[in-house]
Formats: sequence, C-alpha cells, structure tokens
Amino acid sequence: MARITIRATYICSSCIRQFRNLSQSLGKVSSPIRTTRRHASTAQRPFRLAVIGSGPAAFYASSKVLQKHPSTLLDMYERLPIPFGLVRYGVAPDHPEVKNCQERFEEVAALPNFNFIGNINVGVDISLKDMKPHYDAILFAYGASKDRELGIPGEGLEGIMSARAFVGWYNGLPEYSHLKPNLQGGEQAVVIGQGNVALDVARILLSDIDRLRKTDMPEYALESLSRCKISQVHAVGRRGPMQAAFTIKEVRELISLPNVNFSPISKDLFPSDLKALPRPRKRLAELLLKDRPIDPTATKTFTLDFLLSPTTFNASSSDPTTLSSIEFLQNTYIDLTDLSNPSASVQPISPPQKLTLPATAAFRSIGYKAEPLEGLSDISVPFDTKRGFITNRNGRIVTTSPLETTSSDPLPLPGLYVAGWAKRGPTGVIASTMEDAFSTADSLNHDIEAGAKMLNHEEAGGESTGLGWEGLRKDVEGKGVQTTSWRDWLWIDHLEREEGKKLGKEREKMTSVEEMLGCLE
Repeated sequence: MARITIRATYICSSCIRQFRNLSQSLGKVSSPIRTTRRHASTAQRPFRLAVIGSGPAAFYASSKVLQKHPSTLLDMYERLPIPFGLVRYGVAPDHPEVKNCQERFEEVAALPNFNFIGNINVGVDISLKDMKPHYDAILFAYGASKDRELGIPGEGLEGIMSARAFVGWYNGLPEYSHLKPNLQGGEQAVVIGQGNVALDVARILLSDIDRLRKTDMPEYALESLSRCKISQVHAVGRRGPMQAAFTIKEVRELISLPNVNFSPISKDLFPSDLKALPRPRKRLAELLLKDRPIDPTATKTFTLDFLLSPTTFNASSSDPTTLSSIEFLQNTYIDLTDLSNPSASVQPISPPQKLTLPATAAFRSIGYKAEPLEGLSDISVPFDTKRGFITNRNGRIVTTSPLETTSSDPLPLPGLYVAGWAKRGPTGVIASTMEDAFSTADSLNHDIEAGAKMLNHEEAGGESTGLGWEGLRKDVEGKGVQTTSWRDWLWIDHLEREEGKKLGKEREKMTSVEEMLGCLE
C-alpha cells in the first residue's frame, strides 16, 4: 500500500496521526482474521456490522472498527448508487484538496471483508426490522438530509433557495441537478447566514468562470454560471463578526478573489484590544479589519453584514411570484460587556429599525437538520426531533423510555450505534467528523471486546443469523431494486474520469441515478 499523506491544513496533527496509523494497520490485512468473542451469539463466527451511510463518518468509523477487529464482516448501505456523501456533494469544487480523504476511504473499501451496497434506501427498500436479525450491530451514519427554514413571509418566492440545494446543484447531486437558480435575473444576491457554506456560495457566485472550469463542477452548472449576472453579494448574520461561524481560510480565499472588492467592516463591531483574543479569533479579526485598497477596475463586490435578522421576502411589483428585496430588523447585543463572547445574544433594536436589501436571488444558509430514518421506532431507536439527532452517549444509542428502563439514566440499546451528524447534529467539518466517528468506533470496539450484549442477544429472544446482506438480498431484488457494488462504483468513477479528460478536468460527474445505473447495464 502506498504511503499515506494527509494535509495538515485541513486536519489537525492529532487526527493525521490517528488516521495514518489506521491506514497502516488496514494495509496489513490481506484476509479476514478469525477472532473469538465471549458473547455466545458471535463466538463461533465473525462479527457482522451494518453501516448505514457512506460519507466521512461512516468510513472513518468503519476504518477503526476494521483495524481493531479485522475479522468483522462489514456491509455499508447507501441511498445513492455511489459512495462518499458530502465529500462528493458537499465540498466545494474549487477545494479538491479537502477531498483527499476519499483516497483513504478507497483503501478501506478494498478490504476483502468490506461490502458496499448502493442504491438502496434503508427504511423504504428494506426495513430496519428486517435488517436487524441478520446483524450483530447497526451503526447509523446517514447524515442530515434537510435544511432549516426561516419561517418568514415570502420564503416561497422564486429566486429563494437553500444553500444546501445550491451546493447540491453545483456539485451534481442528483436530487438537485434539475434546479434552475436565478443567476440571470439581476445583479444583487443575498446569502442569509455566515458559516463556511454561506461563504462557499458567495465565492462560487463571484468567481471567474474560467477558474471554475478547472474543477469537477458539472457542465450544466458551469454553463449557467457563465451567464451569471450577479455582481454584488451580501452575506448577512444576525450577530457580530466575533460570533460568526466562518473560519479564516474561507474568508481569506473569498476576499482575495480577483475582480472583487471587499466592503470594509466597522471597527465598532470588534473588541478594542485584539491582542487579548485567542489566537484564531485574533487572526480572523485582523484579517477582517485589514485596510484594502479599492480596485477601481473591479466589477464585483462582497459585503459581510452583521446584526441583521430577516423578517420578510418582498415580491417584485411587476411579478408577484419573484423576489425583489429582503427586509431586515437591526439587532443589538443583550447586556454584552465583551464583544468577543462567542455566545453573545442579540435582540431587535427598540424602536424597530428596518433595513431593506435589494435582491433577485437569496440563499438560505442557516444549517441542516437530520431526520429519522423510516422505521427507527420499529427497532426502538429514539430520535430527538427538537435537536435533530439520535439520542446517544458516546455513540451508543440510548433510551430513557420507562418501558425500557426503571432508571433515570439512559440505557444503551444493545448493538445500536450512531456517528456523524446523525449523532451530534449538523455541525463541524471533516476533521471533527473524523474525531466523532473514531469516538463511536471506540465505543463499539470496547463493547465487542467486553462481550457486551449485541442485537438479537439471548435475552432478546435469539441470536443473529450472521448472514448480513446475503440474508436480505433475495427479498430486495424481488422488489425490483437494482443495487450497486463497489465494483460498480469503480466503473462509474472510471467513466467520469474519462469524460473529464475530454473536457480538460478531473472528472465530469454523472448527475442522475438513471445515468449511473444505465452505464452498468
């Protein structure tokens, strides 16, 4: 196996060491090694694990389980025909270095006891209740599939879309590839939110099209962006710059774009003594406050607006179905003595002061939310709908139901685990997802070694069949579901790269499930 190189710019040194050690260990496994376990249901055969999802959390957790217990037989289920989740569909096309982790995931998938089952919607094509008898454990790592809404008047007007949908559109995610963002309707766009995704949206809108042509952005998105008339982008947050979620790398990249002027920010929004700030926040504040000469030849502008909460999307007077402007209320801090407080709260100024920003396109970037898989309740998995994740402790799914426990302490549900955004909510980047997934894998590994109860333990009425996917395949195929394998993905990957060569870029993505399945026939 080739030596692994991980770029420290995107993953902390501790994470680099952990994953390098994992990759080296995985590289030594040429065939499954038999491991005896104390628990009766798995003592005479390899441990069977189902992983639902194929994004970073799924692969990172899988890698650590397979490193610690290399005899484990692992089936990874994915709703789309192809793997990698947000690595493929969430990372901006002009950030290819962030996708380097994909190479590590491919090493995991090359192991003989790893099995990928794509184009299968768990909970729909196959029920969790039917899966359960064939596994010793199930690990949920299916991410967050929905975006949050503002819930204000006019949110359904044409020209308004979620940042998630826009990111999916320019990354070729099948469910969003048909969208028609309003990029030609006017010069002004507003992004509501100030996280890294919001800045990704702004950067793509303001980037020179020739810069984007070198990426793996689909041709339909490049064609639309080549006709984009948007030249002024505002990214709006309800709090101040010291509470914004964006990071210095994304800010620096955006304000360094050619042909784009960055609007200055008032010093009143920053602490008077920047030297007292923690180093990361100090560097960010200095970058935002740095004097920059205005380029008189630049044709585009980017503005960060703070202390504003949207209240209404206004329709055009000439077309009541389309967006023309957005109304905001100006905010002020509540009893704030330290502008650098990351938890600072705000409220509208009294009496109310309104601000209207003209816009023909608006992108809502206020976060994602996870939803429960269909059938979670059938296997007693609790989902916190308010906070948007599966109830857990250190990745072990737990219940506080009085039907399950007489104690006030959460009771682990044997053999059920969760990682990633379904575990903690949709926050963090790939590096934090790796740490989170490793934590869940540690819990699972500990339970295996301790002989803890797993799915279908004796007290629950019987043991697992140990068949995994093979115990389900016949019923799934009988429903007419065309599943995909890792070999199928490798063929799709090959075809995409070949098409990309013709266009002078790394790959041209297939952007529909039909196209992916069609090339396999």
